[in-house]
Amino acid sequence: MGAVKFRDVMDWPLIIGVIAFLSVVFTVLGFWHRSIQEKEDQRLARAIKDSEAQGSNQALTQHPQIDINQCIGCGSCVQACPEHGVLALVEGKARLVNAAHCVGHGCCETACPVGALVVGLGDISSRSDIPVLSNERETSVPGIFIAGELGGIGLIRHAIAQGKEVAETIHSRLKGDDLSVGGDDPLDVLIVGCGPSGISASLRAHELGLNFSIIEQDGIGGSVRKYPRSKMTLTQPVDLPVYGRMKRTQYVKEELIELWENVLGESGIDVQSGVKLTGLEHRADGTLIASTSAGIIPCRNCILSLGRRGTPRRLGVPGEDSEKVLYQLVDAADYTHQNLLVVGGGDSAIEAALALAAQPGNRVILSYRRHAFFRIKARNRERIEAAQQEGRIEVLFNSQVEHFESGQALLILNSSEGGRVGERQVSADSVFVFAGGEPPYPLLKSIGVHFGGEVEKLREAG
Repeated sequence: MGAVKFRDVMDWPLIIGVIAFLSVVFTVLGFWHRSIQEKEDQRLARAIKDSEAQGSNQALTQHPQIDINQCIGCGSCVQACPEHGVLALVEGKARLVNAAHCVGHGCCETACPVGALVVGLGDISSRSDIPVLSNERETSVPGIFIAGELGGIGLIRHAIAQGKEVAETIHSRLKGDDLSVGGDDPLDVLIVGCGPSGISASLRAHELGLNFSIIEQDGIGGSVRKYPRSKMTLTQPVDLPVYGRMKRTQYVKEELIELWENVLGESGIDVQSGVKLTGLEHRADGTLIASTSAGIIPCRNCILSLGRRGTPRRLGVPGEDSEKVLYQLVDAADYTHQNLLVVGGGDSAIEAALALAAQPGNRVILSYRRHAFFRIKARNRERIEAAQQEGRIEVLFNSQVEHFESGQALLILNSSEGGRVGERQVSADSVFVFAGGEPPYPLLKSIGVHFGGEVEKLREAG
């Protein structure tokens, strides 16, 4: 054997030292990573607990349904979600944390590399707020279809696609020689609602040569028309009948309304605004008789393109008929140097209060009947808490309106347990009420449309 060189002898301590150093580094990094992971797990545990306490863990419309066995925990779905906070990685698996905040973009489904989740309504057998629909979006009453938000699927692009598809379904069922020729003949289809799905349905019906009418109790745009001025509306590229490809991914409210009004006008489609559906009867001969505020309309089919919000819910207190009590905020810039009261605790109320507080000289009070905000977007929660801390908005939890009168509002103050503890008179040059809407469910049930909860009861009874 050859002699051991001096250099080789000197290398061993160096090698041992490097190994020892790296061992210490990796040990420290391991503890550091574990500490970070523990903090993240604690944060997620708090987020889950908060969402359960606030009720935001329950989905309202479409949402991700995750197959835990297929999920590989890569986190692609979490990163892809534009709403943030809806999904999270919990113990190495994707989990739905704030289901109520999901609006159904579907980015998570697209991003998942193994197809471990799909976005949809899931099991609606116990959902009393979701109508039962066939694959062609037909209700339990033959000839009555639902397109858009009322069916539980939100987003403008979904509504446009559904309206188009339903119009095509109706056309395919009506043979060419059976199409209505007008006059005393019933309409081929009556479209109720001129939101995204109703607009799409009417444009496609126009292309297909169907004899139809479209009625709308408010104005063109439906719920979109009630958005605050310049509110950014997100969508994905979608094909609108007659118009073609809507290529942009962002539109402000006014741009969408103008686009829809122009394409309807250029197509010669007359929207009967200010007309409300009050009833719908299915005749033995298969035709439908629609009762509206403008009279009776016979039709063979009806597309209900109504929103889930329905008519704004009133408070039922004296003075709410005043012109100073409003149920939507169109442009916050119209209100400056005023005392303003906002009633409600949802996203719409909070966004209105924040917009009003941003105008010069305004003093804004937000009154909410519950002890904390529930089911609101994380971003809105952060903004309203910051506005409170900065003194830009005063929030009165556990409060409710007793009455309005000449620039004043009397608020009843309650304890967290619900007992009355006092009252407060506040100045209010204008009042904005966001107490939700009266969904058209009673109307649908009177027509004979079945909902998920009803079907489940029928099964149990049978």
